[in-house]
Amino acid sequence: MNEPARAVGPRIRMMMSTLTPLEASVVRYMLDGQRLTARTGIKDVAGGANVSDAMVVKIAKKLGYSGFRALREELSEYNRLPVAAMHEELSPEDTADSIVRKVFRTAVQAIEETQSIVRTKDLDAAAAALHGGRRRDVYGVGGSAAIARDASHKFLRIGLNASAIDDAHLMLMSASLLTKEDVVLAISHSGQTRATIEPAQLARANGATVIVISNHPVSPLADAADIVLCSTARGSPLMGENAAARIAQLCILDALFVAVAQRDYAEAEANLQKTSVAVEHKRQL
Repeated sequence: MNEPARAVGPRIRMMMSTLTPLEASVVRYMLDGQRLTARTGIKDVAGGANVSDAMVVKIAKKLGYSGFRALREELSEYNRLPVAAMHEELSPEDTADSIVRKVFRTAVQAIEETQSIVRTKDLDAAAAALHGGRRRDVYGVGGSAAIARDASHKFLRIGLNASAIDDAHLMLMSASLLTKEDVVLAISHSGQTRATIEPAQLARANGATVIVISNHPVSPLADAADIVLCSTARGSPLMGENAAARIAQLCILDALFVAVAQRDYAEAEANLQKTSVAVEHKRQL
């Protein structure tokens, strides 16, 4: 598929939601660098994953490859990268040193792999929409609500009002009032959260530009978006995917904030100075 090697693993993981549980288990087997190399045969994969050769070929095509060999070529190259080997599972027996090392390595991996899949043209389009919007509403519930509030805080610092909304009813009320002059930034790790999907759909139906930050580009929320900015992260039984994905999404948000500020740098700098001075006296001396 001729994509950068670092982007292969993240892209395949983001497509896991489109696979059946059995197909996903085969992909997880192949994502283990100790199992799949440039010399691994299709029978080795089929036997190790307890499926047929035909099933392996079907999965490769479902992932967008012409067949197993094309998938093996790109995936084995990805598996040789240092970033692919960074992920280590957490366990209840880990020492404090091990926990720190594993958690930080997982976060670094999420950031590096997310950087490899972020499409700059989409980031630029999102920045243009946010900068030019009459109204900016940021939707997020659960863990995504914290990211929504961070977005609101960042944009306020440079003089752009953005309302963070984390209540399902308030999101729908907001979306019902939006027009083609307005922008929604919807944040959801899974892209499956109904509380976020429904207002995003309503906002788009009313003509608003909908920007989505998610770990899953193939999802109901992504379907409701004009622009999708993808994060990627590998989870663990103790942390799940959300913890590392949240860090990657904050990095996307930081890049988006800078891209928006650059559209009128002088005004952004002046407003940043004003807002900083306004709260300076609240710091402990």
